[in-house]
Amino acid sequence: MNEKYPLVLDRIQSTLIDSVLIIACMIVISDVLSSFKNVPDSLRMVLLISLFLYEPIATTFGGTIGNHIKGIRVRKNSNEDMKINIFQSFIRYFLKLSLGWLSFITIFSSNKTRAIHDVISDTVMIKIEPIQIKK
Repeated sequence: MNEKYPLVLDRIQSTLIDSVLIIACMIVISDVLSSFKNVPDSLRMVLLISLFLYEPIATTFGGTIGNHIKGIRVRKNSNEDMKINIFQSFIRYFLKLSLGWLSFITIFSSNKTRAIHDVISDTVMIKIEPIQIKK
């Protein structure tokens, strides 16, 4: 396997990190809102939608927190130096949510370790150079 592309384990760990962060945010938001009386439903809706928009927006602008921790990024398949656009990001995210873990099975049949949501959205996950701390 090419060292340029992340292992399945890196991708799963990145997704789990982001999932834990989203769940933690949901708990904090829920606790904060429960301490107020008469919180408008529209505010609750905006906060919930913003949590669901986290991944596609973060992916478009550089990567999610999990991506940064694991040293992986989503890029265009045609030019791995270019970030993906918001349209590709939403397609990729919708497919990833719809297909769930089934999407990861296709990684093993791809030379670039692309999942089905990557193939359809014309994206690829790449490894980046880790940040070096000078001593």
